[in-house]
Amino acid sequence: MTDSKIKCLVVDDEPLAAALISSYVSRTPFLELVAEVYDSEQALEIIRADNVELVFMDIKMPHLSGMQLARLIPHNTRVVFTTAYSDHAVEGFRVNALDYLLKPVSYEEFLQSAVRAQEALAPVNTSTSAANGFLTVKSEYRLVRMPFTDIEYIEGLKDYVKIFLSNESKPVLSLMSMKGLEELLPDDNFMRVHRSFIVNTDKVRIIERTSIIMGDKCIPVSESYRKAFMTKLGVE
Repeated sequence: MTDSKIKCLVVDDEPLAAALISSYVSRTPFLELVAEVYDSEQALEIIRADNVELVFMDIKMPHLSGMQLARLIPHNTRVVFTTAYSDHAVEGFRVNALDYLLKPVSYEEFLQSAVRAQEALAPVNTSTSAANGFLTVKSEYRLVRMPFTDIEYIEGLKDYVKIFLSNESKPVLSLMSMKGLEELLPDDNFMRVHRSFIVNTDKVRIIERTSIIMGDKCIPVSESYRKAFMTKLGVE
């Protein structure tokens, strides 16, 4: 692939359902919406003509089902099924589906699938490292290098992390575990305060009873981490 974005097609015979997934594609920086279509025959034509890399599609559609369409498309075009029925999951994975999302699909669920597709479609030789005061992670189609001093906090969401930086409106998204990332961060100023959050203690300014205020974000502090966190800050 030479483009910086993954070319996506949305296929669903229900226009409202198709519009929702299309809106998710449009708000995701590393995805590009090629088209939104309502029947499988038209979808097949577009996939073959436009080199579509990722298809979000319903399973139960007239004439040609999503499962049948998945067997006709090029093997390097990845598929994420979006369906209201839970009884097709096993069959979906038999046609090498990347993921299976049950309607109604939330953006968080969609994003997790999109990140998995990103990793499957764009392997990079080097993934994650830390050296000389910088953290380097694989994000989208690039390696992103950031100073530790710019990192405010990190949020973990299942199998990926969001790294929030000073003076940056959008976080850096990377497919990796919180445990794996935690091992790369220096202990002197990074600390786990919750199973889903790591903070740069140098950036902490406001502490409430059970949370930290970082800009407009309220980060919870778990009871199991609270004593060590307060001791580290020297306020208890």
